Amino acid sequence: MAKTYTIFISHSWAYVADLNNLKNLLENRGYFNVQFEEATPDVPINSENANYIKQRLRQKISNSDVVLGIAGVYASYSDWMTWELDKAIELEIPIVGVVPRGAERISTVVSSRAKEVVRWNTESIVAAIRKWA
Repeated sequence: MAKTYTIFISHSWAYVADLNNLKNLLENRGYFNVQFEEATPDVPINSENANYIKQRLRQKISNSDVVLGIAGVYASYSDWMTWELDKAIELEIPIVGVVPRGAERISTVVSSRAKEVVRWNTESIVAAIRKWA
């Protein structure tokens, strides 16, 4: 049976379309099984307590084989993305940066923490996941 990769995607809630598009890209790739761990607007962590949210995110990150960081410039302004990526490094979970489709500039918050940064291309993303997970 093929391996199922558990993935946490660090993303900005203001750009949830990038998250959904990336998840669809990976879910629709033949012979590649994925499950996702991140919190989303559809399934949020219902709390205003930052410590509780961090505890839940830590658990989700630690359950993952790899963290994908969506490397749009907006990541540079997201305290949560910075925290998630730093937590992945602390937990020794590899990070792969994914440059959003059509983006010319990327966030150093993601690129400086990633083992590898790939363009928005299914095969490049899948190859990086397999390499680092």
